[in-house]
Amino acid sequence: MSELPIYPMLIAGQPVLAATSFEVINPATAAPFARAAAGDASHVEAAVAAARAAFPAWAARSDTERSRLIGVLAEVLQANMPELMRLVTLETGKPVDGLNHVGAGMEVGGAIAWTQVTSQLDLPVEVIQDNAEARVEVHRKPLGVVASITPWNWPLMIAIWHIMPALRAGNTVVLKPSELTPVTTARFVELANAVLPPGVLNLVMGAAGSEVGPAMTIHPGIDKIVFTGSTATGRKIMGNAAATLKRLTLELGGNDAGIVLPDVEVKAVAPKLFAAAFHNNGQTCACLKRLYVHESIYEALCAELLALAQAVKVGDGLDPACQLGPIQNRMQLEKVEAIAEAARRQGGQFLCGGERLPGSGYFYAPTIVAGLDEGSQLVDEEQFGPILPVIRYVDVDEVVVRANRNSNGLGGSIWTRDLDRAAALALRLECGTVWVNEHGAVQPDAPFGGIKQSGLGVEFGRHGLAEFTSIQTIKMMKA
Repeated sequence: MSELPIYPMLIAGQPVLAATSFEVINPATAAPFARAAAGDASHVEAAVAAARAAFPAWAARSDTERSRLIGVLAEVLQANMPELMRLVTLETGKPVDGLNHVGAGMEVGGAIAWTQVTSQLDLPVEVIQDNAEARVEVHRKPLGVVASITPWNWPLMIAIWHIMPALRAGNTVVLKPSELTPVTTARFVELANAVLPPGVLNLVMGAAGSEVGPAMTIHPGIDKIVFTGSTATGRKIMGNAAATLKRLTLELGGNDAGIVLPDVEVKAVAPKLFAAAFHNNGQTCACLKRLYVHESIYEALCAELLALAQAVKVGDGLDPACQLGPIQNRMQLEKVEAIAEAARRQGGQFLCGGERLPGSGYFYAPTIVAGLDEGSQLVDEEQFGPILPVIRYVDVDEVVVRANRNSNGLGGSIWTRDLDRAAALALRLECGTVWVNEHGAVQPDAPFGGIKQSGLGVEFGRHGLAEFTSIQTIKMMKA
């Protein structure tokens, strides 16, 4: 058996190995397919120093030049798309072209699209006043060094969401991927450093439980942290960042509600609802995670969802026929199993699924649970897996209150033929994004972020770009 490849860190434009490395597991086989350098606090120190050294020259580059280089990064992603797609599948398990075309192809394709759009964003000088007395201008300036900490569910795409606006605004970056999925990110950073000046984009990696993440969050040389992950970890990062008043963008947990009104065409809407809940095995922050269905169509919609769940093909993401892959890691699989057992104890009616599938990988059957309400764990907490509660309601006004009675506030959706009614209901939902007749579709020119316990700040578009800047007001008296 050949030795596994070891992916290095990248600091100041140079690959850096460490004294040890850690395994990266393919969740479809539960076997390692690569290793990654296990960094420590000294590597964080070196990466921050490199980023700080590179910052003045990068910030001083013209806006046009930074835009051009980010456009080149989009071309690099495109040129290496087949390799990156395969790495995404190996480390996340997601199919190349999964359910509703949400898979590794979409992840790399989305990374390309976000890079292209971000390259063209700008934050022009805003003139507040210009008269005989004075001229007042508002300028946006880069913050300095940005720390990016990314999760395991969409490792490349979320890294791009963090990196590209930071670079576009004139910042330098120290990036830490999840120890569960570092490989695609490491390969991209290697490719990017053939385009960018040394020190502009640095990569540090750490094994599970390492000091790398905490060292980044307390480092005085880091000016901003952008983090996507759990609410619990987000709170820890916020606490660590307080001592140095770091700027923060936190995209945290979601428990998105979808409300289906009685006027929908059940057969037409069911596949869209199923895809919104189960794409990437429910391992997406903005998946539909609580489905509220009016009592008049409840049984019919449950029957349609059951048929879809029974027909979907689950397997190794490298199989072109596969629609859903494994859960990404053993710990998450065990969490899904625990929440399913809690649903059974609390009276849930399992229409399908509720168990592991055969094989060595982390496979779990798509699961639909009826008969639960608020107060049950599956409804109240984010499951982050292929298990969906379908909740009966009678009154639309009441169900809006129920949907809002949750500590999360990332996204939500309304499903109806009456768009005027949908618009009115959308304004009443307490979440950062509301979709009508779809769920979870984000785009690079529209802001996305959560309220309540789902995060701070927004990503994407000019609003997201502004989060990587500070404001400077200049007032010039003319008389």
